[in-house]
Amino acid sequence: MTFDPATLVYNDAGLIPAIAQDAASGEVLMMAWMNAEAVARTLETGRVTYWSRSREAFWVKGESSGHVQELVALRVDCDRDCLLVTVNQTGPACHTLRRSCFYTEVQDGAEVEIMAPVTA
Repeated sequence: MTFDPATLVYNDAGLIPAIAQDAASGEVLMMAWMNAEAVARTLETGRVTYWSRSREAFWVKGESSGHVQELVALRVDCDRDCLLVTVNQTGPACHTLRRSCFYTEVQDGAEVEIMAPVTA
């Protein structure tokens, strides 16, 4: 059976959340948005492509930073309204230069930074 991105459930803006997870460690790296064309481009090229809501343009992860995401697998959740993208991540996934965008944690009612930026 051939996969068709049009069979996914998109929000009113035509977007679907995509959670990026490191294929080797299982660490959750980031969440971003895709539209049907971004899903198709990701599958065609093997380079994860998102839709930037702020720039209203396609965003190939790592295109300018070099911190690319190579697609390992794309999974669809049971409601078809969320994607899990497992990747081989080169460099930090977050624009703050942290390994993951999830670098704070709520501990005893306070938000605590649990991950420092990656340094060269």
